[in-house]
Amino acid sequence: MKQWFVRIVIMGVLTITLVFLLNYLVVSKASDKIYTESSETPARKVSLLLGNSKFVGGEWINLFYKYRVEAAVVIYNAGKINYILIRGDNSREGYDEPTSIKEDLRDAGIPENAIYLDYAGFRTLDFIVRCKEIFGETDITVISQQFNDERAIYLAESNGIKAIGYNAKDISGRYGLKTHLREYLARSKMFLNTLIGKKPKFLGEAIYIG
Repeated sequence: MKQWFVRIVIMGVLTITLVFLLNYLVVSKASDKIYTESSETPARKVSLLLGNSKFVGGEWINLFYKYRVEAAVVIYNAGKINYILIRGDNSREGYDEPTSIKEDLRDAGIPENAIYLDYAGFRTLDFIVRCKEIFGETDITVISQQFNDERAIYLAESNGIKAIGYNAKDISGRYGLKTHLREYLARSKMFLNTLIGKKPKFLGEAIYIG
């Protein structure tokens, strides 16, 4: 009984250590490629806006969503990007994240011809690879909260894409903590997908941005 308990404890410690090591690799890879001020952010032709649900619980505005849209507007108006490529889920009827984001960007003054949608960028991995293989872009700015930017940058550079990140405002409190804890698992899964050579669910015909 004691031997089993010791083994479980050792496995637990090793697992936690591995998770934190992988997290460190992601953070260190992106540390000099993350920007919080639009004035300091290098200019790029295309930005990748990582979408998510507009509402939480079907009623309350998702602040992660709100702040990402606001960040995209700020950096576009600062002249640091020319086009915004949006990733989001529309895998079920009546639910369309990319179009929702596009409408909010237009309402904020972003011209429609500067907005492109990727309806098949279901996961960050799919979105990053499709950015290169479908949209032909290999030098990009990712727009999301820092934790998401860091993972996207790591994925981009693992797939032959130069990437920097422009940070949207982050969320604190219980809701923010829950999302940040999930990110540790997402990063571990990212390394596993990279190890086994996971590919996007869909590719398709080339689309030119511009």
